[in-house]
Amino acid sequence: MKTKKSAASKSATAPERGKVMNGAEILVECLEREGVDVIFAYPGGCSMPIHQALTKTKKIRTILPRHEQGGIFAAEGYARVTGRVGVCMATSGPGATNLVTGIADAFMDSIPLVAITGQVPQEMIGRGAFQETDVFGMTLPMVKHSYLVWDINELPRIVKEAFYIASSGRPGPVLIDIPKNIQNQTTQPIFPKTVNLRGYKPERKADDVALNEMIGLINQAKAPMIYCGGGVMSGEASAELLEFAERTQIPVATTLMGIGCFPETHPLSLKWLGMHGTVYANNAVNEADLLLAIGVRFDDRVTGKVEKFCEHGTIVHIDIDNSEINKNKSVRLPILSDIKYALARLNKLLDQAGYKRTTKNFNRLPAWYKQINEWKAKHPLSFKDTDDVIQPQHVIRLLCEMTKGDAIITTGVGQHQMWAGQFYNFNKPRTFITSAGLGSMGFGYPSAMGAKVGAPHKQVVDIDGDGSFLMNVQELATAHIEGIAAKAIILNNQHLGMVVQWEDRFHGGNRGHTFLGDPKDLDRVYPNYVDIAKGFGVTCERVLHKKDLPAAMKRMLDSKEVYLLDVMVPYTEHVLPMIPAGKTYKDIITE
Repeated sequence: MKTKKSAASKSATAPERGKVMNGAEILVECLEREGVDVIFAYPGGCSMPIHQALTKTKKIRTILPRHEQGGIFAAEGYARVTGRVGVCMATSGPGATNLVTGIADAFMDSIPLVAITGQVPQEMIGRGAFQETDVFGMTLPMVKHSYLVWDINELPRIVKEAFYIASSGRPGPVLIDIPKNIQNQTTQPIFPKTVNLRGYKPERKADDVALNEMIGLINQAKAPMIYCGGGVMSGEASAELLEFAERTQIPVATTLMGIGCFPETHPLSLKWLGMHGTVYANNAVNEADLLLAIGVRFDDRVTGKVEKFCEHGTIVHIDIDNSEINKNKSVRLPILSDIKYALARLNKLLDQAGYKRTTKNFNRLPAWYKQINEWKAKHPLSFKDTDDVIQPQHVIRLLCEMTKGDAIITTGVGQHQMWAGQFYNFNKPRTFITSAGLGSMGFGYPSAMGAKVGAPHKQVVDIDGDGSFLMNVQELATAHIEGIAAKAIILNNQHLGMVVQWEDRFHGGNRGHTFLGDPKDLDRVYPNYVDIAKGFGVTCERVLHKKDLPAAMKRMLDSKEVYLLDVMVPYTEHVLPMIPAGKTYKDIITE
């Protein structure tokens, strides 16, 4: 029996030999074996063989973006919503370089992504051939790993490894650059079923000694806080985090990337902290005597002046990536671990220690709760609403009410991004999709397309600015032609709003090329998104008056097709609160 079991086990992991195929067909077969169901791909001379192979697959949907950057942002949106690896492809030269911003974006936000590029034939590499760029070299600082395929027989192994690397440990982007002659060569491929990468050990499990030390610190703390981020999301640990918070009764503040990993309507939620986070979250995290940092990287937009961040507190840092431990902030207790495992194990140890889970009547830290509630009462998230002018915060609050907080929200980058995080309540993970680390304008609508492809039965709305939306406006064509009903609300103030805010605060209101309208006709809305959308075959309404907004928003939400709302808002409105760059939470601006 032992012999038979051993033989069966070997059979399950033994490589499988396929039929004779060319390199492009082998790649597509590899993608199918990895469970890929969609690829965002723009063709060109050095990727044509792969596109020809894609026309023959019945398992993979190929979506044609109208710009490679739109394609990679869409792949990111898909990955961020589903947790699966997003896949995109471009040709060599400018096609590949147009992917670079998206690769950097995925790297900063730890998004699992495989980017495939065509490359000039091997004999032309390094000779300055037409549409040749060293995409392997130029992306080295912003990928988790990269491959330049030099042997067709290595292609199955490379693709298997790429998907494993992208999705395991701390997720990230992987690049596969494939010369055109490799795509056209033929061989009988061998498809591996396992991955064996010497030195790469992405699975990390916390030591019980460290976890028990952490519980000891929790026992002693009078004012503890949980500060958690995107690592909770990528580790699929939201349920474990909720249980941990309810067992310890410790309040929770997230980062921008962590929004949704803990329900924002929960009594223990302080929403999010940082430059434009809530006053009470910033106060609580910085004045905590114990800070439990879970799946975060102590980003400067969170910490402000880093040496003053939680200056007098004891910090515990749980992270799967050893390079983040003590990188930006020295901590008392570092714990290297998969977040899901660490929190699940902590919950078991807490149960054994008598910490019973409760979902209401939190009373373990009465003095601390009292202090936090005073901060909440004194500095709530608010704005000056008016009867006529449409305030951007009002738009987002209304959207939250009308969707019952159940939509997937994507954003561009700027003021609208911060307001979306402030005034929409997110109670589920993977529902706030934003470019947090790199801050890539133009991210909003393409990522909404990818999110809608990944979650077709969910309402997906891009909250965008007029400047950010215009950067990838061409993706309206993709959404319309492909039948991807991603919606968009443009908060149109005719300016680069966030830069204008900094001009007002720190440069005496002097405008340094931040007006996006037509200086020859200040009364005209420019560009005209209604006309632009019409050219793409898409419905767009412009909303000028507050009384017209609810009905227009309902028409947008009820539509089964792509739909835009161009909502005119004042450029004078600022995102508050605000901690100036390099300052501390005590320097926060609230009015």
